[in-house]
Amino acid sequence: MTERVVLAYSGGLDTSVGIGWLKDATGKDVVALAIDVGQAGEDMEKVRQRALDCGAVESVVIDAREEFASDYIVPALKANALYQKRYPLVSALSRPLIAKHLAKTARELGADSIAHGCTGKGNDQVRFEAAVAAVAPELTSIAPVRDLALTRDKAIVYAQEHNLPIEQSKKSPYSIDQNVWGRAVETGFLEDPWNPPIEDLYTYTQDPDLTREPTEVTVTFEQGVPVKINGESLTPIQVVELMNKLAGDQGVGRIDVVEDRLVGIKSREIYESPAGLALIEAHEHLEDLTIERDVARFKRGIEAEWSNLVYDGLWFSGLKRSLDAFINHTQEHVSGEVRMTLHGGRAVVTGRRSDESLYDYSLATYDTGDTFDQSHAKGFIELWSLPSKISARRDKPEL
Repeated sequence: MTERVVLAYSGGLDTSVGIGWLKDATGKDVVALAIDVGQAGEDMEKVRQRALDCGAVESVVIDAREEFASDYIVPALKANALYQKRYPLVSALSRPLIAKHLAKTARELGADSIAHGCTGKGNDQVRFEAAVAAVAPELTSIAPVRDLALTRDKAIVYAQEHNLPIEQSKKSPYSIDQNVWGRAVETGFLEDPWNPPIEDLYTYTQDPDLTREPTEVTVTFEQGVPVKINGESLTPIQVVELMNKLAGDQGVGRIDVVEDRLVGIKSREIYESPAGLALIEAHEHLEDLTIERDVARFKRGIEAEWSNLVYDGLWFSGLKRSLDAFINHTQEHVSGEVRMTLHGGRAVVTGRRSDESLYDYSLATYDTGDTFDQSHAKGFIELWSLPSKISARRDKPEL
């Protein structure tokens, strides 16, 4: 029986070219595995057939949308995950899920290797291979595009010469990755970080400058998980899909960044994540109401480290699991409602309430009914500043 390799297949240029190369270079039959993580309505049957047309001996499609939302997006939301304070880990979150199914499918089919279409310059090669190594260390990983050192223009020529059914062309040179949590666009004229993005790049969001009425939305959370939109109970995937529509129609979720890649280079990226940015904003405001100060301060550092780990492909690492335990504990009282106004590309919180709230009106008010004993403040300040006062006597700071 001919050996097999399971290829993570997206239907795009790199993996379509990779099917033929893998067969020619290794002699192995190629099984294409496409994972549906909510690619904005892309017809997965067409993706499945495209893999067969490109030479795969078998093409498998797995609907992982619910799993992606519940097991990957929800933890990211609890962590308010924004790499370098901007990027909501759109692609990084899907890679460990895909890697897990790659490994599982390889074991089921008796394959000894997996493959992906990543280049040698990006993050995803690390994410796929590190994740597979963590869950199925007996498997080897092959990266045909990276190992051939194919540039994008050479890959396009290869596809044309072999009549591969892909949509990419020299006239449309963008590299696009998308799922229900967002959309990533790179290459082409965007490689010059001074060039502004054009409106045609965007799919998930409408032009934020268009005149329209604001949208008001109320999100209900239970222990950090969004469970309702405007009072309607929804599953995590339904919440994300609806928020993509509501926020995206108002132009919310556009991100233009130069980010630090894991491989050591900087990259200019355009992202769309309407649900991601809106839900993180709502979640953070509810945490402000329900988490005590010291825990909230410490959690911000944990959030940054969690985001770094996921960005760097260490979803299955021991440290990430430990951080998950801390983050989940912080969410025990993060239940309540957040009201937002979506308009002009912004998601603005206008109200929040919770039965678990730590906000005490009688302590916070400056009006009649104030129960805060201000006479305690003087002694507190004296003790709080005492170390600074003592060191100042010694150091005699200049003014």
